[in-house]
Amino acid sequence: MSILSTAIEYLKGVGPAKADLLKKELQIFRYADLLQLYPYRYVDRSRFYKINELGGTAAEVQIKGRITNMEVQGPKGRGSRLKATFQDDTGEVELVWFKGVQWIQKSLKLHQDYVLYGKPNFFNGSLSFPHPELDLEADFKRSPLRGLQPLYPSTEKLNQKGLNNRGLAKLTKVLLPQLKGVLPDFFPAHFRDRYALMTREEALMQIHFPSSIDKAEAARLRLKFEELFFFQMEMAAQKRQHHREFQSFAFAEVGAHFNHFYEKVLPFELTGAQKRVLKEIRQDMRYGKHMNRLLQGDVGSGKTMVALMAMLIAIDNGFQACLMAPTEILAQQHYQGIRELLEDSPLQVALLTGSVKTADRKVIHENLQSGELHILIGTHALLEDKVKYKNLGLAVVDEQHRFGVAQRAKLWKKNKLPPHILVMTATPIPRTLAMSIYGNLDLSVIDELPPGRKPITTSHAFDKDRNKLFGFLETEIEKGRQVYIVYPLIEESEKMDYKDLMDGYESICRAFPRPKYQVSVVHGKMKPEDKDFEMQRFASGKTQIMVATTVIEVGVNVPNASVMVIESAERFGLSQLHQLRGRVGRGAEKSYCILMTGPKLSRDAQVRMKTMVRTQDGFEIADVDLKLRGPGDLTGTQQSGMLNLKLADLRQDTPIMDLSRRALQDLFNADPSLKAAEHQSILEEFAKRKSGKIDWGRIA
Repeated sequence: MSILSTAIEYLKGVGPAKADLLKKELQIFRYADLLQLYPYRYVDRSRFYKINELGGTAAEVQIKGRITNMEVQGPKGRGSRLKATFQDDTGEVELVWFKGVQWIQKSLKLHQDYVLYGKPNFFNGSLSFPHPELDLEADFKRSPLRGLQPLYPSTEKLNQKGLNNRGLAKLTKVLLPQLKGVLPDFFPAHFRDRYALMTREEALMQIHFPSSIDKAEAARLRLKFEELFFFQMEMAAQKRQHHREFQSFAFAEVGAHFNHFYEKVLPFELTGAQKRVLKEIRQDMRYGKHMNRLLQGDVGSGKTMVALMAMLIAIDNGFQACLMAPTEILAQQHYQGIRELLEDSPLQVALLTGSVKTADRKVIHENLQSGELHILIGTHALLEDKVKYKNLGLAVVDEQHRFGVAQRAKLWKKNKLPPHILVMTATPIPRTLAMSIYGNLDLSVIDELPPGRKPITTSHAFDKDRNKLFGFLETEIEKGRQVYIVYPLIEESEKMDYKDLMDGYESICRAFPRPKYQVSVVHGKMKPEDKDFEMQRFASGKTQIMVATTVIEVGVNVPNASVMVIESAERFGLSQLHQLRGRVGRGAEKSYCILMTGPKLSRDAQVRMKTMVRTQDGFEIADVDLKLRGPGDLTGTQQSGMLNLKLADLRQDTPIMDLSRRALQDLFNADPSLKAAEHQSILEEFAKRKSGKIDWGRIA
């Protein structure tokens, strides 16, 4: 058994009681866990200040001097405090303790040489140090904590038992000498040299007690690199295993249905990006290897058209296709759009959602099993056990992050062989992050918009500009245009000072009274049939204004709508703002997005507003979103269990991720199966890190 597997209670200075606390508070069970409790920053204990140099610094400082006076003030017990005067040859400062007063007073000695370390507090022009650390200078010179001192995460309970930052550092200092020579490096020397990596042993020593800031940075680079390297290796292994293990149907033909559609029906010339992606999909499905592809594209980039043409390839080869959407509204829109495109075709298209009547549902089931039905579009209803296909060849999943992995897995059980899977998302994700999070899928990106799409003019306005806004909306409505007004809340919130939807609806109705104007309202608490009724009224042009919550974020397609007003826009994330903006600009007319906020904005909110006004590039927006929110919020990856990174940060470590990906590709190019003797240690380390993980990755 490796020494790293030793229970933490056997480390000198720990014992059973402290071990229990370490397990409960920091999940430190073994030596390896303590080794991977990395410092979050360092303080320089090599530099000493004079008291007259402190000025207005707010950082921790270190001073040599003597205690010249001590006095306990206040009532005995909890209300007392200890004050002391600390002096060097340039001045004096006050020290104060509010806890452990009696014990601290007994431990301190007057007129002895001390090293003080702490954070100065400036109040009313005077300088003091609350609860400083004090070491006799003779003890400090023998201390292992000189130089760059690591700062570790701790808790109140650990502090009370002496396991504060200093206590954790001392335990790590006890552990590290025991590990010399027993931390073999799984990266061979030529590999480390090529990518400028220090050895693993040196990295683990230097990250805890660096000899310089440069060494600390080099150690962090090495350890972040290996985390990202093995994470991406896991994704690559899943992809390889998937292609090796899973067969699907070979779509060898591009036949009459596809060719007729491409030559006679297609309403516009495909963009270069759409053609490239279609070619990638065609290559996947041609030879019987199971396609597992993510199609990423900005709002309005033409993903659905690509998906339809992929379905036609499946149909040309004698198979059926389905398209699953997260909401009934989006499913209906896909159904209407695809049915219109195929109206002169003999192909049968049906819609299956929760609101389809039993009699109609029965007909759909029968036609599906007989093969008369070629394309089935719907919601989660497609996953029901009663839904059986004659030969499902391709399943398209729209906005795939809105479906659980287990739900998507049900699609696999609809056939003796799994259908080809194409998952689509309009949620902008930076390419680097998408290649990592969805590394088990092949990635296609549509990175250009169809010709004729006019840029949307985006502006930021405040509540005081509301009258001007209403005047602008009147002008647009007089031109025959329609308007979305989106609110973040449905009912009044006592905690937040934001306009809620119902108040907003009433004020809009007052500003745009009947019968001259008609206003629809849609929110998540409405019955589905009421929501659909209001949506249809707006889509058909019977109402000029749609007041809604973010229920319209995905999938509503009204080309005549030219204005998107987002109320309390500071409450929305960048990705959501970008999705909402994509609801307009779908017709031939000039379109606008107006971000309404209160006057007081946080720094992050200001960045979001400026980003939206500056750019419409979904990938640039995604990069800013990633920096502001982090990958967990952006992609919902917490549920996947894949981003178990102790040190690497996907917001800041993109260059290291790129380096580790390039290293992995170079490794596979040189030794595709990693059979070389020098690469066996990499395989062994990979197996250790992978053990115990649930392999959901192969299911889209």
